[in-house]
Amino acid sequence: MFLTVEGDAFNPDSLSTLARDYVEKANIGKRGACHMFRHTMATLMLEGGADIRFIQQMLGHSDLQSTQIYTHVSIRQLKQIHTATHPGAQIEKQQPGSARDRDGQEQADLLAALDEEADEE
Repeated sequence: MFLTVEGDAFNPDSLSTLARDYVEKANIGKRGACHMFRHTMATLMLEGGADIRFIQQMLGHSDLQSTQIYTHVSIRQLKQIHTATHPGAQIEKQQPGSARDRDGQEQADLLAALDEEADEE
């Protein structure tokens, strides 16, 4: 599918090396190569509403559990879904000065930990 400048087929190692070099030159603070693009594609499709079974087929996984581990939900989307749907979040919206104030530090600590975990990936 991909050709070198000489017109030969790429082997998987040379394509990964080329992608890794571009990622490093982009100075985005992350390491990776083709696998990073695969992971990003699957995550963005999942966030965009694609059914996980379609993503499973695109990635060639025989076991859905492999796809669930491979595709993580972004922390941003997790926060949005929680705020929109969690019963506790609904109560907090209706009662100013409630648990949100009392547990504010605990929630901030949890969100900071989730953000840190997302950065490590």
